[in-house]
Amino acid sequence: MGRTMLLVSDFILSFMWVCSGVLIKLVANKYLGLSREPLREIVKIAIVIANMFFFAFLRIITRGGAYNPLTVLANAVSGDLSKFLYCVAVRIPVQVIGSIMGVKLMIDTFPEVGRGPRLNIDIHRGALIEGILTFTVVTISLRLGTKIPEGFFMKTWISSVCKLALHIFGSDLTGGCMNPASVMGWAYARGDHITKEHFVVYWIAPMEATVLAVWTFKLLVRPVKEDKSSAKHKLQ
Repeated sequence: MGRTMLLVSDFILSFMWVCSGVLIKLVANKYLGLSREPLREIVKIAIVIANMFFFAFLRIITRGGAYNPLTVLANAVSGDLSKFLYCVAVRIPVQVIGSIMGVKLMIDTFPEVGRGPRLNIDIHRGALIEGILTFTVVTISLRLGTKIPEGFFMKTWISSVCKLALHIFGSDLTGGCMNPASVMGWAYARGDHITKEHFVVYWIAPMEATVLAVWTFKLLVRPVKEDKSSAKHKLQ
């Protein structure tokens, strides 16, 4: 029952994440009626960060529901084989299906939303950019999860600002997505979801970067328990 509810949460969150991205763009660019570009961008950034807080809260109340396969993969790499296979073979496909359905609904409802992120550079540089962005965001998430003593608000604030900055950095090159399921939803709508560019740039590179980030973090950063025990030993 627990795993079934987790899959339902993954589907709903993935669906909602894609829809929220479209709605934020429509609200900021069309419905608010803001004529000045700087003001429009400031409002858009504020809404994006608020949206990230909302989804961080949803992840808590769903007890681990996720909309990004990289989040699931990062946790699965640290677990046993059965957990890894469950995440890769079940949870990630469910997230992809949720994203595809969310994109379809948005395109049918708002045809003017466009066709999602596209690769604007060659495949090798695109894979490198997505890999670097993913490695950075996964490392930051791991650091916040183990070393930052502040509560939910501060962790979510730091994570949201970092993700937004990385997204802006890569937006003109690859879309700066760092979310294979979301990209898959748009690629499926365009009909180019089985191309080499899509798999290499938006799936293989981010997943390899995620695994590398987890292994590197484990190698360089000691667990919190070890730090506490060593500190206690020193005091004695």
